Amino acid sequence: MKTINEWFKAYGESHQNPTNKLIHWICVPAIMFSIIGMLWAVSPWLVYAVMVITMIFYLSLSLPLSAIMLVVYALMIAIAEVIGSSLLMISAGIFVVAWIFQFIGHSIEGKKPSFFDDVKFLLVGPLWCLSFLFDRLNLKY
Repeated sequence: MKTINEWFKAYGESHQNPTNKLIHWICVPAIMFSIIGMLWAVSPWLVYAVMVITMIFYLSLSLPLSAIMLVVYALMIAIAEVIGSSLLMISAGIFVVAWIFQFIGHSIEGKKPSFFDDVKFLLVGPLWCLSFLFDRLNLKY
């Protein structure tokens, strides 16, 4: 199994352009929220199931990043709760717009999205975004 640094190195190969990076730092969390929101609108239990599955993967890579991901999940669920009855529509809209920008970013980069090679990169993206915060704060992941 790849280490967290191996995943980040592979992910980073198609995320070098500053504009593409910026788009990802905004859109990856937006896509995460939109997925949580759409699932929450159907059934909170779907969100909890997805969280358990993703946390197993995250824990195999990094305990510190996993701990922060739990906080991120909790915040996103809290926001979903506040939005209420329009959650599904708002989440669907965010999902579409964020993915459009993601593909614009990769067009600027001139490289295809990493998940075309391995679907696990869809889970690596949020950790990759968090890794920049860890680096800025001089925290080890």
